Amino acid sequence: MRKNPVERREEIVAAAARLVSERGFNGISLKDVADEVGMSQPGLLHYIGTKEGLLSMLVTDSYDTSGTPDDFLQSGLPGSDPETPSFPAYLRFLVRHNASRRMMVQMYTILQTESLNPDHPLHEYFSNRPDSVWDHYSRFPWRIPPQMGSWDEGMRPVVRQCIEAMDGIQLRWLRKPPIDMYDEWLAFERMIFPSPMWDLYR
Repeated sequence: MRKNPVERREEIVAAAARLVSERGFNGISLKDVADEVGMSQPGLLHYIGTKEGLLSMLVTDSYDTSGTPDDFLQSGLPGSDPETPSFPAYLRFLVRHNASRRMMVQMYTILQTESLNPDHPLHEYFSNRPDSVWDHYSRFPWRIPPQMGSWDEGMRPVVRQCIEAMDGIQLRWLRKPPIDMYDEWLAFERMIFPSPMWDLYR
């Protein structure tokens, strides 16, 4: 039975993510991806345009579009009130989400490491990531302790530390022996959002 475009895109993303997570972006070819999904290279190019287009499909169209603050605000979970959402609660939501998509996290980690090379097509994306994450999170009315001042005044270094801690925890989680990513995050959460100041804002 012929697959519709949405099914084909999902199939391409899954196959490419698996290949990149194993070999890196520089270690795969479009033929590898086409063979993995049983397509011709021209057929694959119809969906991705170029090899760089495949990266866009993997990162900006897939990885970056799930586990978002908007997803959290629609979840109904504790702390997800759209009027006064809890930032630590959102991060716990994000950690749980990432723990459920190991292959995508491994792919993202591999790409982040490869992008240290200035010639990598995602070099600028990852170089700008702290600023882009900050800008995105700043769109939401997070409830924070008054001691922090306003979001813009006090939270930028905290957001940076959260990104750094999460990147490190995910890398350790991908290694053996395994750790529980959520439990590990909770240990860092207590340091980044210390008691008693954050007790009512978690």
